[in-house]
Amino acid sequence: MRFAHLADVHLGGWKQPELQALNLQSFRMAIDNCIKEKVEFALVAGDLFDTAFPGIEVLKETFYEFKRLKESGIPCFIIAGSHDYSVSGKTFLDVLEKAGFCKNVEDVEERNGFLYLSPTLYKGVAIYGYPGRKSGLEIPDLRRVKINDSPGFYKIFMLHTTLDKVKGSLPIDAIETDLLPHADYYALGHIHIDFQYGNFVYPGPVFPNNFQELEDLSHGGMYIADTENNSLKRIELKIKEVIPIEVHIKSALIATDKIIAELEKRDVEDKIILLRVKGELETGQHSDIKFSQIEDFTKKKKAYFFLKNTHELKSKEMELEVEIQDKGNIEEEALKIYSEKNPSDLNLMISPLMEALSIEKQEGETSEAFTKRILENSKKVLKF
Repeated sequence: MRFAHLADVHLGGWKQPELQALNLQSFRMAIDNCIKEKVEFALVAGDLFDTAFPGIEVLKETFYEFKRLKESGIPCFIIAGSHDYSVSGKTFLDVLEKAGFCKNVEDVEERNGFLYLSPTLYKGVAIYGYPGRKSGLEIPDLRRVKINDSPGFYKIFMLHTTLDKVKGSLPIDAIETDLLPHADYYALGHIHIDFQYGNFVYPGPVFPNNFQELEDLSHGGMYIADTENNSLKRIELKIKEVIPIEVHIKSALIATDKIIAELEKRDVEDKIILLRVKGELETGQHSDIKFSQIEDFTKKKKAYFFLKNTHELKSKEMELEVEIQDKGNIEEEALKIYSEKNPSDLNLMISPLMEALSIEKQEGETSEAFTKRILENSKKVLKF
């Protein structure tokens, strides 16, 4: 028996329409491969959507792809991930399941302090699943998971979590592989890398989800597993070529010309340009770098999309060599010292603007509504 394993699709995650389109295109390519490979079934190990309540356009395209899968006679089994999981238990995964496009294999019963999982049975395969939750909150529960056994069945355990074997030296909680019930194949999601440890498999994302992932991965991927010969076939989901460019800057006054000169050396037509600007500015300020001019240049060169990252570009003028007296209220103290050294009427807006930007997304609130609420609150502070 052959089945497809994909995870971390994050449909609707990118805010830029061009990259959101690539994310969907990559998912479409994954479905194409499921059909082409004539798999018996497909697994989506969490985070099909980037939120529990995605936008209507994302839903429309997603339903169409699942419809193609169903019409090809390929059932799909899913679990919720940390992004499309909802504390209320209500997500659009339920709508997909109700429409007959997939089956959520989460089936949990608590008895005597343990969580017993019952399988979804399909053609000699027993599929167990446990959802991911935000901040790794599923891990304590996984330590007390047991399964209702299915003798004679090939066992698949779907998980959206961090394994101890994949976390490396990161100071985060992770489930110990030795504590998990035995399965023939562990279909994992959550960690966005291609990783295998025995029969524990992370396929990585279907499409990179941020600047760093585009740099590291360039594209997404999936696996086709064959139970007969116990083999895995990696399928790379290549959509657009990614051109990473790193430029070190000391003077913001000549940075624009320097960056454009680097771009002139590359063939960027129909490619994604990732510009990472690093260094410590000795002359000029961030605003002296004309990124709009740089972006216009990439458009003239017919690049597909331009993304920049300036997190590692520092300015000496912004460094505050001060001693914080009230360490119990370091934020307020830092703002006070900054305002004294940089007097401006705008300083009065810093605290209310920080408060406006720190609001949390409400349960059931769409990303669009959340973004609109942040903008409206910020405009009130800035008096736009």
